[in-house]
Amino acid sequence: MSVGISYLSVVPIRATPSDKAELVSQLLFGETFDIIEQQEKWTKIRLHHDAYEGWIDNKQYQLVDKLNSNKFVVDKNLLYKNKIYYTMGSFVDFDIKKKQQNSIISTAKQLLNVPYLWGGRSIFGIDCSGFVQIVYRVNGINLPRDAYQQAEVGELVDIENAKTNDLAYFANDAGKIIHVGIVIRNRNSIKIIHASGKVRIDILNKKGIYNEETKTYSHQLHSIKRIEK
Repeated sequence: MSVGISYLSVVPIRATPSDKAELVSQLLFGETFDIIEQQEKWTKIRLHHDAYEGWIDNKQYQLVDKLNSNKFVVDKNLLYKNKIYYTMGSFVDFDIKKKQQNSIISTAKQLLNVPYLWGGRSIFGIDCSGFVQIVYRVNGINLPRDAYQQAEVGELVDIENAKTNDLAYFANDAGKIIHVGIVIRNRNSIKIIHASGKVRIDILNKKGIYNEETKTYSHQLHSIKRIEK
């Protein structure tokens, strides 16, 4: 099976082989994948880090003969190097310096106000599960791509015992997981940082996410999971 790598900042991954197809995720600089199928313009791929599948444009990747060990980089915003903009969570060929390492919440706060984008995984636009995946990746923890997949990982905890860095999941009326965010536990309050409209911080309680600006609940709490390294 052939292997490819992305040397572009952000490459759209589509649900089907068409520019008009749904954006289901994004391929970041340095991420590698197996090639499942090739067409005249499109290639179906399976990512190595989370096994996510989708279609990318044939002009937006390169084949590689041998994979080297990928490294993480933490960027506060954009790192300009070799005429390529690297977004947070990109794979690059150098180690993280100790002074660059961040806690999960401080990493997450670097993405505050990034606009919501369905299928997004970068500072140019990000969705709720892409946000969580990238933040945890930067801190050395690999998670699946979608919220319902992430909800299958970790130890279940109740909200009274929730701690900072736990993941809170939210469901629709049918009980399907549709949203995820990262818990911020303070002495007198519980909040959540999540991507909804933009990356933002809201109040979290037993009912769900409460938006103080609109005075409404936006999401219904389903469960909370603790992810350990």
